Amino acid sequence: MNPRLFLTVILFGLVDSWAAGSGRQPNILFLLTDDQGYGDVSAHGNPVLKTPHLDKLRSESVRFTNFQVSPTCSPTRSALFTGRHEFKNGVTHTILERERLTLQAVTIAQVLQSAGYATGIFGKWHLGDEAEYQPNRRGFSEVFIHGGGGIGQIFPGSCGDAPNNQYFDPFILHNGTFEKTSGYCTDVFYGQATRWIQSQLPGGKPFFAYIPTNAPHGPYIARPQDKALYEGKGLPADTESFFGMIHNIDENAGKLLAKLDEWGIAKNTLVIFMNDNGGTAGVKVFNAGMHGAKGTAWIGGTRANSFWRWPGAFKPADCSALAAHIDFFPTLAEISGAGIPEAARTQVEGRSLVPLLENPAAPWPDRYLFTHQGRWPKLADPNTKKYAMTSVRTSRWTLVSEKGGAEPAWQLFDLNEDFAQEHDMAARHPEVVKQLGGEFERWWAECLPLMVNEKAMGPAINPFQEIYYRQFGGSPTAEDLQRMDPHTALKIGAGGKRKISGTQ
Repeated sequence: MNPRLFLTVILFGLVDSWAAGSGRQPNILFLLTDDQGYGDVSAHGNPVLKTPHLDKLRSESVRFTNFQVSPTCSPTRSALFTGRHEFKNGVTHTILERERLTLQAVTIAQVLQSAGYATGIFGKWHLGDEAEYQPNRRGFSEVFIHGGGGIGQIFPGSCGDAPNNQYFDPFILHNGTFEKTSGYCTDVFYGQATRWIQSQLPGGKPFFAYIPTNAPHGPYIARPQDKALYEGKGLPADTESFFGMIHNIDENAGKLLAKLDEWGIAKNTLVIFMNDNGGTAGVKVFNAGMHGAKGTAWIGGTRANSFWRWPGAFKPADCSALAAHIDFFPTLAEISGAGIPEAARTQVEGRSLVPLLENPAAPWPDRYLFTHQGRWPKLADPNTKKYAMTSVRTSRWTLVSEKGGAEPAWQLFDLNEDFAQEHDMAARHPEVVKQLGGEFERWWAECLPLMVNEKAMGPAINPFQEIYYRQFGGSPTAEDLQRMDPHTALKIGAGGKRKISGTQ
């Protein structure tokens, strides 16, 4: 069957939905880490890092071993929450107003909220900091977040955190008001989420708890006791801290999962664990046999962990089907019994994973998936970077243009024989290059009119800075204003490499 027919799967009228048929509307706990790669789990073969709690969760889950996401953070989050490729959501970068999720999109949080779920986010949003883009307007009733792409980050325009924020004792925006917290950031987010979940139990209402930690994203700042576990092992200093940050995530995840057992709700709670893009500081130690890392269109930049545990509903197993972040929305819409609302039916490109969750060997027709780094300079014509760090995937083939621009520089790899992407087969299979290249041209033409943030200019002061100074007094310094001047964004190139505060 032609994969094109399955690029967009529209789920009409789920009156006889899977959830309704099973008689259950589960709680949903979604754990998402930032910059932890597929190889940064000890069960995947990492020779140094130990993640016993994630390993246990993995052993109890349906594990998607070929799950594809975007090369960087805002794009993946955009696709997860809408069921379509990030460029069609206006998200073509992680800063410069191009991290903002179009207001025309329906989010899975809105869908779950309409189906009776209590909804909470605890950590990193990174889909727009201006008031109308914040999660309280996108389906979340409980909001406990930092700003921008990371704690302490400040970039020109709309994307930035509270001034001088730190990984320890950070200021966190809680339902519109900043709170000074106590402790390490990951502990703070998991602690708040745990208290919120417990507060929902007496009412008997199902919950959607989303915990997207900023860790282990750089800057690599771990608790000293966590970093100490990896010192003296011959690792670079950044990897010591990176692994320490993952250890802390693992410990927090284990504590929360134990709470589900303690509260007696584990059997009716769907737990999902993912990471948002390819690996970073850990790939120099172990990259699970892949080429590439975060920010690239190679497999190492787009393959993610994806564990789905629902005791009694899903039997633990590996699933090798080609799945992706765009499948998250329709899957939760079906599992929750909510269905896809009319307003989102032309939006959703992904497929429900329910057939694979019930039977990992279920038929799963081939498909085309598209990856693009984006990140071209502010106000530039996207067509000048049309073929820069982009790829087309099917279950067997991947067509990659790493160094193209306005013209392609295609390389072709047979993943059945060469998962490490070491041998270019383009000359031997020109017909495959033509076929996949043609699909890319069609896809790019669909994306262009939906890149709605390309000419947007942000506010003079980051929204989180403005909220902070309004609450606590004071005002930005001259240096702060220069940093946040949206016109300064014109000086930032495709990689956004100019450091302002933290890393992107």
